[in-house]
Amino acid sequence: MAAVGCDVPMPQEPDRMTGEDMEREAEDFKEQGNAFYVRKDYSEAFNFYSKAIDSCPRNASYYGNRAATLMMLGRFRDALEDAQQAVRLDDTFVKGHLREGKCHLSLGNAMAATRCFQKVLEMEPDNVQAQQELRNSRSVCDFEKMAESDFDKRDFRKVVFCMDRILEFAPSCHRFKILKAECLALLGRYPEAQSVASDILRMDSTNADALYVRGLCLYYEDCIDKAVQFFVQALRMAPDHEKARLACRNAKALKAKKEEGNQAFKEGNYEAAYTLYTEALTIDPNNIKTNAKLYCNRGTVGAKLKKLDQAIEDCSNAIKLDDTYIKAYLRRAQCYMDTEQYEEAVRDYEKVYQTEKTKEHKHFLKTAQLELKKSKRKDYYKVLGIDKNATDDEIKKAYRKRALMHHPDRHSGASPEVQKEEEKKFKEVGEAFTILSDPKKKARYDSGQDLDDEGMNMGDFDANNIFKAFFGGPGGFSFEASGPGNFFFQFG
Repeated sequence: MAAVGCDVPMPQEPDRMTGEDMEREAEDFKEQGNAFYVRKDYSEAFNFYSKAIDSCPRNASYYGNRAATLMMLGRFRDALEDAQQAVRLDDTFVKGHLREGKCHLSLGNAMAATRCFQKVLEMEPDNVQAQQELRNSRSVCDFEKMAESDFDKRDFRKVVFCMDRILEFAPSCHRFKILKAECLALLGRYPEAQSVASDILRMDSTNADALYVRGLCLYYEDCIDKAVQFFVQALRMAPDHEKARLACRNAKALKAKKEEGNQAFKEGNYEAAYTLYTEALTIDPNNIKTNAKLYCNRGTVGAKLKKLDQAIEDCSNAIKLDDTYIKAYLRRAQCYMDTEQYEEAVRDYEKVYQTEKTKEHKHFLKTAQLELKKSKRKDYYKVLGIDKNATDDEIKKAYRKRALMHHPDRHSGASPEVQKEEEKKFKEVGEAFTILSDPKKKARYDSGQDLDDEGMNMGDFDANNIFKAFFGGPGGFSFEASGPGNFFFQFG
């Protein structure tokens, strides 16, 4: 039997693309990429430029085009890699050097950008774009130096100004954004600082600097426990982050010392509480909100210890740090009331009531206004030298003593000036006795009501009538001299 032959055709190898074919294909991809780029469809442009590079990976212009597309997409780090590859392939590629410089500048590396633009100007001295970008790079260098100096001087407002100018040229630089955010936090502009840090963390959740700034904002807003969590997370990402380490240590120390002071206060150990709050105030002068609370707490302790002037000073320091701190205004106002500084008390209570119109705050304000009104009248208790709780007998004894002390007859041999002064005091003593010895008038006087409403015109008051009535009528009492400057009392 004859053998059957195998006439099944053998598989053929696919045709291999020649170098020219691949170059043509790459050019087609590039042209399609260009079309999408013109239409501002940068994602599709990126895809076709990538296909061109895959087909012809040694062509500098393809990397240059993809770098331009990545720049439009805001991916400056990726764009930098493509631009650098472009100039590695062709050191005379001007657009490649320009794009590399622009990427360096956008990422905040002004020195590297300067070198790129200088390279372009060596090849094309009249290149207008390179000239402008070189000026921009030098401006960034100048502002960076200014910011460094201003930060050392703690002039954080100027640092923010410098960062704003820099970020016009370097919008993708996280380092400058973080520095701005840190200074905003140090200026107490926490929402702005948090916004900057959060934007960075959305792009890079492991950014230790952004985590530190988030923690710093919370720390300065007196959310210490949450702040510590961010500082710890920042240190996990960057164990050598010195600022996060220091802030974490300060936060823990401040919390511990404040809590010790609070505990001592609750236990009634005011001297210890005062010392602990004082120690806490030395931990971090930059923590404005917590220090405001510490000053107010120490002011409360000072009031308990009867150190009212010190308490007022502490509350004033708290208000300087936080002029919205209602508790500090209330504490200071009470200290002003206790020291009879009623005008100051009224100002503080007015501030509080304007901010929080509660019944309690209205009552405080009315009370202070009444005490201020009363303080501007004659203080009849002081005139008689007695306490406001004096009994009827104490009022009479005080009147007897002061009336005899200031009676005009006793000073008949004195100078006209002394006689006039003593006559005035004698009259005030009579007024005081008239008011304070009458329960109704005393009640009206104590409540701050105007005595003139009852028809009492103190300007027409005759103190001698009170004196005569008190000592038994006309002829019942007289002063007689027993020698120069000496008197004795004679009763009829």
